[in-house]
Amino acid sequence: MKDILLITPPFTQLNTPYPATAYLKGFLNTKNKTAYQMDLGMEVILQLFTKEKLQLVFNTALENDTIISANAQRIYTLRDSYLKYIADIILFLQGKNQTFARLICTDNFLPRASRFDQLDDLDWAFGSMGLQDKAKHLCTLLLEDLSDFIIECIDGNFGFSRYAESLGRSANDFNELYDELQQEITFIDAITLDLLDDTLEKIKPKMVCFSVPFPGNLYSSFRCAQYIKTHFPSIKTAMGGGFPNTELRQVTDTRVFSFFDFITLDDGELPIELLLKNSITTDNSKKEYKRTLLLENGKIVYKNCNQTDYKQNELGTPDYSDLLLDQYLSVIEIANPMHSLWSDGRWNKLTMAHGCYWSKCTFCDISLDYIKLYEPITANILVDRMEEIIAQTGETGFHFVDEAAPPALMKSLAIEILKRKLTVTWWTNIRFEKNFTKDLCLLLQASGCIAVSGGLEVASDRLLRLIDKGVTVEQVAKVTRNFTEANIMVHSYLMYGYPTQTIQETVDSLEMVRQMFKIGILQSGFWHQFALTAHSPVGINPKDYAITPHYNDITFANNDIEFTDHTGIDHSQFSYGLKKSLFNFMHGVNFELPLQDWFDFKIPKTTIHTDYIYNSLENELPKVPKPQQKVYWLGTIPNLNYSTKTKRGVTRELVVLQFHEHRESYSISLEKEHGEWLANQFSKLKISENKPLSFANLKTSFEANYDNFELFWSSKAIQQLRNRGLLLF
Repeated sequence: MKDILLITPPFTQLNTPYPATAYLKGFLNTKNKTAYQMDLGMEVILQLFTKEKLQLVFNTALENDTIISANAQRIYTLRDSYLKYIADIILFLQGKNQTFARLICTDNFLPRASRFDQLDDLDWAFGSMGLQDKAKHLCTLLLEDLSDFIIECIDGNFGFSRYAESLGRSANDFNELYDELQQEITFIDAITLDLLDDTLEKIKPKMVCFSVPFPGNLYSSFRCAQYIKTHFPSIKTAMGGGFPNTELRQVTDTRVFSFFDFITLDDGELPIELLLKNSITTDNSKKEYKRTLLLENGKIVYKNCNQTDYKQNELGTPDYSDLLLDQYLSVIEIANPMHSLWSDGRWNKLTMAHGCYWSKCTFCDISLDYIKLYEPITANILVDRMEEIIAQTGETGFHFVDEAAPPALMKSLAIEILKRKLTVTWWTNIRFEKNFTKDLCLLLQASGCIAVSGGLEVASDRLLRLIDKGVTVEQVAKVTRNFTEANIMVHSYLMYGYPTQTIQETVDSLEMVRQMFKIGILQSGFWHQFALTAHSPVGINPKDYAITPHYNDITFANNDIEFTDHTGIDHSQFSYGLKKSLFNFMHGVNFELPLQDWFDFKIPKTTIHTDYIYNSLENELPKVPKPQQKVYWLGTIPNLNYSTKTKRGVTRELVVLQFHEHRESYSISLEKEHGEWLANQFSKLKISENKPLSFANLKTSFEANYDNFELFWSSKAIQQLRNRGLLLF
């Protein structure tokens, strides 16, 4: 028997578990509470894509006479091939049958339906990525073909990460979802509930908590809770996670609580601890709740006691036990280099800091605790947790799921990783702020950072000020250049349709993006249209942004709000052209085309100079080092060779410092005294447990025997080392 069962309901990701239940289980371990967790969506997928279940899918479709479209008929006709290969395909995507890739990539091997119509760019996408990634992409398309068949013929709500999403998205009332829950269970429901029943019988929990991060998890969480209430009425049910945190804060429909006993908001650790404490007492006067909605005397009440939430360093290390870590599927859905990070490979999820250190962007839910309450973790604790998770999972890849990872903490994290000589791979989300210097980016790369994503949003300085992004387009260009030169991939979130945005600004924003891809300082991006949310500054004060929101009666979900932009512009008309042009830019082609060619309606010419981004990068003056800045050396310790040089009858003694890097060797030549002094500094500048030296420390040491350290620091030899790992922070 367990105290609690933590469930991520169908569906989130195929390649890695959503981290909320692992975070909660890690916390409950510190309280000696027994918890079991399951990624129910992943387990459903593994059941569904078996020969036995697929055969049942095809039989059911035939019996129900639902095979209507030409695409569905093609898939059904080729069913024997799907049934023959499905087990091997799943094994391959789990990393267990890698030689199968050669057969998968053979022409005419896999059965192909409509999803394979997008194969024109395989050579571009995978020519340099290799056979394994190409095979993953082909297998992913096959699974998506089968998904299309299931949606058309078996269960219209099915989707790998968006199960019945339309029932949850902007569902201002509960009626549609409630009516759906009164219908007979679907084919997918049956698999889900069988797995749930087996787990409930096995672990016999006192309480089941569903983490519902997205609208696509909502329907299944209610269906599972309904099943528990019917078949295991003594078990208490609770819901938490991203969806209720942003959408259900104002719920008033009491029918919701015929499925769930509790809905907890924001950080779940203390609310769940109190729910477990309450479960062992019958005295209601002693029960305390933290940020919890419940039904009391026929009315929904919100209870929030005065107990203080736990600090981040008290929450324990996320615990991924119970999850089927070796059975997740590495998929590549589209040929976008950053998108493959989200869907390919199993990443351990961690957070550097709770909330956002900036917390000002006007489109963001900065009024909610998960954004506004900023609290970082120390680098020591963070790397301790990384080492614990590596020991537990055997995986050394980390995705830090911060709203925006703070640069100072990223620097400390990188230094701590290098101190401990860990080999890890990691990526995260950032703000493109000025503190990401070239030196910091080189340090991050040396510690294992491979990619960052961040919001350029609307590439217009006026709108960036209105968004209160705290950056300019020029600054973003410099930061993305710094990351790119450090071999860290950069993905940018791009926005169109922000309140008061003009057509001219949309065109100019596209031109900025075109130039950044052409120069090569962006490698990936994605356009999305602005959405008004209830908890953002724009949603709270819409008049300040010249929009009129259209409010509905709210009895269930409340976040996305329809609105009228006073500009009268239909921003959705830009969607296809923006995305098509970006697709080309990511391929490195068609930069020379006029922007007008991407749209089937008339647009104004851009007002941005064709070399605006290039000139922004050129107009950067070298910075004078500050005395307190720390100096680090990431390279190897050099070998010394001595020589002499005679010029105009004067013989000078020189020392040649030879450095061996992984790919090549290089050398610098200095006056003997200067070279020997410098050679003695490298071991002191390596990242270690010793206190790092500052620029002032080096200056004092140098000038104890020689003159003018600043002149020596600006020499060609030192500047060569500055590009090779002599870093200054």
